Amino acid sequence: MSPDRLIYMANQIGKFFQSQGHDRAVPGIAEHIRKFWDPRMRKAIFAHLDAGGSGLDPNVRDALETLKKA
Repeated sequence: MSPDRLIYMANQIGKFFQSQGHDRAVPGIAEHIRKFWDPRMRKAIFAHLDAGGSGLDPNVRDALETLKKA
């Protein structure tokens, strides 16, 4: 799957959780990606994050950083 598609999908998840505020959105985004994304998708989005993470919404970026450390 292309990085652009993964960025779009991750940001869509972020938009869903956005109304909950940063402190609840970040764990929600991370949990959704952990549960529902294929390991190859997670590996690709982490590689994009490591390359600068352009295009990722701030809450999504924070969620990915949290998930990557776990």
